[in-house]
Amino acid sequence: MDLSIKRMLHFPMTKIIIGIVVCFSLFVLSQNFVLKPFFYSIIQDKSIADPIIHCFSIIILLASYYYLFRLYDKRKITELSIKHLLKEMFGGFFFGFFTISLSIFILYVLGYYQVIGISTTHYSIKFFTVLLVAALIEDLFHRGLIIRVCENWLGTHLALVIGMLVEMLHIFNPNSNLFSLFYYLIWGFTMGMMFIYTKRIWLPYFFHIGWNFSQPFYGSNLTGLNDMGSIVQSKFNGPELLTGGAVGIEGSIFTASFLLLIGIILYYLAKREGKIVKSKLFKR
Repeated sequence: MDLSIKRMLHFPMTKIIIGIVVCFSLFVLSQNFVLKPFFYSIIQDKSIADPIIHCFSIIILLASYYYLFRLYDKRKITELSIKHLLKEMFGGFFFGFFTISLSIFILYVLGYYQVIGISTTHYSIKFFTVLLVAALIEDLFHRGLIIRVCENWLGTHLALVIGMLVEMLHIFNPNSNLFSLFYYLIWGFTMGMMFIYTKRIWLPYFFHIGWNFSQPFYGSNLTGLNDMGSIVQSKFNGPELLTGGAVGIEGSIFTASFLLLIGIILYYLAKREGKIVKSKLFKR
């Protein structure tokens, strides 16, 4: 292979573009031209078929990423290592759910959150599997690909900045406001630090799932969406800065503060353990 072509193919930005285009294309094509036609033909009820399709889509997305970069980089795909999977799965989900729960508890104590009822009729397994797929797409590409490649190329600090800026794409979510800008930057920082500290996608991924599941669980909007179902039927009353308003509880100053604290702690631990990577651009 010509040296210039090889350099271009292994240029960090090229890797990121190829990774996203190839993996996401396989994900979309397999879902729309294989999985949906097959499962809709044998299962008439879409509320049953869709969760199955989502689960197979997750497998296809992970497999396409794994084999693409095994071939592309000729390395072990450590970001998908299952060595500490159970610990990062349960720990990540718990802390994601707990962080939102803590904000809900504070609002309850202040009288800004009221429980009206509890019922599972407003929530389905389909909602949950949608969250699984959406979180994986974000964490695999934003953390496993963009931050990983940028950290190896530009160092941890610039990779974090890039990761934070990428999260600004969420500003197009429904009901986003000025405070949302700060929240998305904090989200990008903390989720980036979860990956940087573990060098695997599982901790941020399962934290993301716990985070996303807990919001509709408590009857809150999820990143501005109000159609994700609920288990606890509730009412929020109080200043938008505290309740998150139409954005949802993740837009609360309490939630953003807890999230930032998690990121700062992880940064401190990463620095203490020598996990902060210096930029290769400034090495001589």
